[in-house]
Amino acid sequence: MHTVLLGSILTLGLAAGLGAAEKYNGPRPPKQDLPYLVHADNLVPTEASQANSESHRGSTTYTIAGAASPARTPLAEPIFLIDSNTIDAERLEMYRMDVKGGRREISLSGGRRGSGKPIHLSVTPLGDHLYRVEAAEMLENGEYVLTPNGSNQVFCFEIY
Repeated sequence: MHTVLLGSILTLGLAAGLGAAEKYNGPRPPKQDLPYLVHADNLVPTEASQANSESHRGSTTYTIAGAASPARTPLAEPIFLIDSNTIDAERLEMYRMDVKGGRREISLSGGRRGSGKPIHLSVTPLGDHLYRVEAAEMLENGEYVLTPNGSNQVFCFEIY
């Protein structure tokens, strides 16, 4: 009986310790439904916009005004926080954008955006509608976009 009681106490203590380890105590995004780049204890808002779409012979090109985003990070594997109210963080996708003619663009053909595949993301719920979204691969310098699947809403940033 002593062994069972000791085992129960250890299990409860371990569960309490795990629960404490999972609680997020870092900075919180000041606005809902806007991904923020994480720079230590600072949060940098991404550039929120709507992409314009143009169809051409079986493909669609989504464009965003301006050649560069004001939201910038030196991190090759950026991390974002989003306080999700209407955006499903699990449905966010990331793509690299091409810069042409003073604007950023992504081409959609054959059911995929961009000239390549979507960038792999890791999404971790932190509680209370707060999510950590991370690029799960090293990214080159350039212009990128986070977008909810099936939406023209975009959140732009630059890696430098």
